[in-house]
Amino acid sequence: MNFKPPLPVFGLPSAKTIQGQVPINALRRILDSLRRSSLSLVLAFSAPISVSAAAIGQTFATPDDAVSALGAAVRAQDTNALRVILGPAAEDLENPDRVQAANELNAFTTALDQSKRIVHESDSKCVLEVGDNPWPFPVPIVAKDGRWFFDTEAGEEELLNRRIGRNELSVIAVMRAYVDAQREYASRDRNGDEVLEYAQRLASSPGNKDGLYWPPDLDGELSPLGPFVANAQTEGYQLTTDAGNADRAPFHGYYFKILMRQGRHAPGGKYDYVINGHMIGGFALVAWPAEYGTSGVMTFIVNQQGKVYQQDLGKKTTRIARTMTTYDPGPGWSLSVD
Repeated sequence: MNFKPPLPVFGLPSAKTIQGQVPINALRRILDSLRRSSLSLVLAFSAPISVSAAAIGQTFATPDDAVSALGAAVRAQDTNALRVILGPAAEDLENPDRVQAANELNAFTTALDQSKRIVHESDSKCVLEVGDNPWPFPVPIVAKDGRWFFDTEAGEEELLNRRIGRNELSVIAVMRAYVDAQREYASRDRNGDEVLEYAQRLASSPGNKDGLYWPPDLDGELSPLGPFVANAQTEGYQLTTDAGNADRAPFHGYYFKILMRQGRHAPGGKYDYVINGHMIGGFALVAWPAEYGTSGVMTFIVNQQGKVYQQDLGKKTTRIARTMTTYDPGPGWSLSVD
């Protein structure tokens, strides 16, 4: 899906629940996933950080001073100050999804304004709890040589795991919503050619209904992905229609692309979905992380059967997924559990 993001900012985790406008199955699955996953906040960066690897973050006389500095930086969305406060270890937390990062920052700011409490675990370590339902910030505040600082490296794994887990749950829901949307699209003749077919695009070309989404002002008819796009827009994502399968900006940390054929490991064997220009043989979708190990780990595929498969493609994820043209859940792929 090609979503156009706003300008990059630093972000801290999302506790925001998006409210649906149309109660269809596809949208409900996405919303249920987001409600479950948005309960955990995650630290997320959207801009690169360049700091000496030998340095730690800014040090403070007391833990209260450290928290005050962090609060001032996030409220002002001062990326330079955040870089200094959290130190070089934060570089590994850079979030390639700039919209998500912005929402996370706003959510963390809200939680910080609701409530904050410093819990001392020892004479040299304490934890910041934020929000009306106290949530422990995974990055502890520790003391060294009489000075206090955020030990970002200590909380890095937990922060990344939370973000990746949340994104992957969301993507599985999107894959299932895609299946519902394609089935709905093919239930009617969308272009007057007397052929019931699946959409070959995610977003329709201007003035047409050749994709799963088209603007509601086209003729007043709601597109299969209309409710999903409307809710995505409330998060800050903007769907463009200049390229049906473009992946210039991620959605919830992932890129998406329609596949036009299936391979020998798929039920029914190897064949093209498109016949005489019409996609009537089936449909498929692949989703892969915008940045492997940072916004996600698993790559996901689904076809008209509705079974979502996943595989860890490793450091070659981007190259493999970008060039993928065939749905083929062979060795290495396993069913996803959401």
